[in-house]
Amino acid sequence: MSSPRVGVLALQGDTREHLAALREAGVDAIPVRRRDELESVDGLVIPGGESTTMSHLLRDLDLLEPLRARLADGLPAYGACAGMILLASEILDAGAGGREAVPLCAIDMTVRRNAFGRQVDSFEGDLQFVGLDDPVHAVFIRAPWVERTGADVQVLAEAAGHTVAVRQGPMLATAFHPEMTGDCRIHRMFVDIVKGQV
Repeated sequence: MSSPRVGVLALQGDTREHLAALREAGVDAIPVRRRDELESVDGLVIPGGESTTMSHLLRDLDLLEPLRARLADGLPAYGACAGMILLASEILDAGAGGREAVPLCAIDMTVRRNAFGRQVDSFEGDLQFVGLDDPVHAVFIRAPWVERTGADVQVLAEAAGHTVAVRQGPMLATAFHPEMTGDCRIHRMFVDIVKGQV
């Protein structure tokens, strides 16, 4: 695959920043809001935002089951923060009252929402990241962490003793926001996954 098309789920969150990072990584990047756009992409980024709101919008726009089906068929996906939560097979503290975050079951992991605390507990730090030579500067905003990983899930980074980045086959997820730092290495890694190069 020479020049794949990678979508960014454009319901909420840092859509523009992810599109810019993907274009910097050398791919055709488009916002995805409709089923035909979802069907046209070779990979998908699910950005940060509010996972319960994103789940509600996926249902309202009739994208939830088509997205689950594409992921089950092997569509490569990268989830950042709320995107990590949605890619999980199990979500702890998922919400209530019809506003729950809905797992897409793309990565065999259990994720706890807002695990590092509220907005005021947001923080930044440098992390060692498997596959990258130099540390990644990570921005955590109301971030989740991974409490359990399945046997086929590779842990890529940890912060404060908790798993904050994983990969399973064509699926990649981080609890932090690389699109906010200008460092495109994780997006380039995802593009290489989409191309089948790593």
